Amino acid sequence: MDILLSMHCFECLGEYFLYDIESGALHVVDRIVYDYLQGDISCYSKNQIDEVIDELQQLTDNGLLYTNPPQVPRQIKERVIKSLCLHVSHDCNLRCKYCFAGQGAYHGDRLNMSIDIALASIDFLIANSGTRHNLEVDFFGGEPLLNLDVLKKTVEYANAQGAIYNKQFLFTTTTNGLLLNKETSDYLNQTMENVVLSLDGRKSVNDELRVTAGNKGSYDLIVDKYRYFRSIRGNKSYYVRGTFTALNLDFCADVLHIADLGFDQISLEPVVLSKGDVLEIRQEHLQTIFRQYEILAKEYIERRQNGRWFSFFHFVLDLENSPCYKKKLSGCGAGVKYLAVAPNGDIYPCHQFVGEKEYCMGNVQSGVIDESIRDIFASTDLTTKPKCASCWAKYHCSGGCNANAIHFNNDISVPYEISCEIFKKRLECALYIYSKAHE
Repeated sequence: MDILLSMHCFECLGEYFLYDIESGALHVVDRIVYDYLQGDISCYSKNQIDEVIDELQQLTDNGLLYTNPPQVPRQIKERVIKSLCLHVSHDCNLRCKYCFAGQGAYHGDRLNMSIDIALASIDFLIANSGTRHNLEVDFFGGEPLLNLDVLKKTVEYANAQGAIYNKQFLFTTTTNGLLLNKETSDYLNQTMENVVLSLDGRKSVNDELRVTAGNKGSYDLIVDKYRYFRSIRGNKSYYVRGTFTALNLDFCADVLHIADLGFDQISLEPVVLSKGDVLEIRQEHLQTIFRQYEILAKEYIERRQNGRWFSFFHFVLDLENSPCYKKKLSGCGAGVKYLAVAPNGDIYPCHQFVGEKEYCMGNVQSGVIDESIRDIFASTDLTTKPKCASCWAKYHCSGGCNANAIHFNNDISVPYEISCEIFKKRLECALYIYSKAHE
């Protein structure tokens, strides 16, 4: 195989690295090794170059460099459903300016899911889960707490049915926090495997974009509620999750602001918007974004060393216990193992397709799935995406988001380039942090 396609050589914060794509081995190297692999050897002697060649050969002989991919047949995706995203509300009490869901209504009517549809969704999941024991239900919107009664009854019903059919349900709720109070927080803490709390960072940034229906900023309405939830959450999973846009390309400050509020599980995602939107991330923003990730990586390490620990979702990396090769190829499972259910019971490949009638796969009340749509997703994996074949980060993103590929390129096999570039930079920073943790 082409050795230049089997590894990735990069610089991060003044240090140099070699990453073997197939084995996942990471090596900290000298500048001369980096320059040699970049073809820049004019300032080095023959003896120095010979030493580099010997070092690379030793790594190769030990199976830590230039590793060949395993020879395994392409896997057919198992059509067993393990996870449903229940859109219990297509309404929202915020009007976020970058919302992909049309401020919660998904460009349709504002409505809540009935209890009949919610319970039918649980029945549908059980019926299509095969022998899987652990099943996942994500309560989503809009704002799911606008339909709290149905959410609670769904949890109760799912647990009761799980006891009958030997299924364990793991629940997640994503909320904008406006309706949180002590009672609701206590309930979510007791019943949810994970809770996602939406906040975009600094008050000025958050309040510019995450506004109420009356155009009032939401920061002061939610931060103390989130702090209470954190105080009772203990070691259970949660995330304060935000979005950065062209408005706050200095998003490192927003991550650190959230950490300074006392939250230690943080995710901040780049916005994905249609071309021409004033808030979209554009190609000319990338170098600024890359530098922000490096600034964040440096601060991340310093804070951990100084006892101010927090976890940033995109910097969490475990090379020793990475997913198996099959999982690396298959991706997120949208359209096959993971489906979304609209308030009327219609089924879609994932939450990003809800309301797009051409991707409606059926309805939970009939229990019938349109296999022709499912085939599109079942037949797509890392091996069917030509541009991914030579990408060094392919096993970490598994080909990227299929919804973004379709929405931006009208082709599930062509990934969204800006997301790819951002992902690769984040991964380089994560590898840098990993190396520091294993010095």
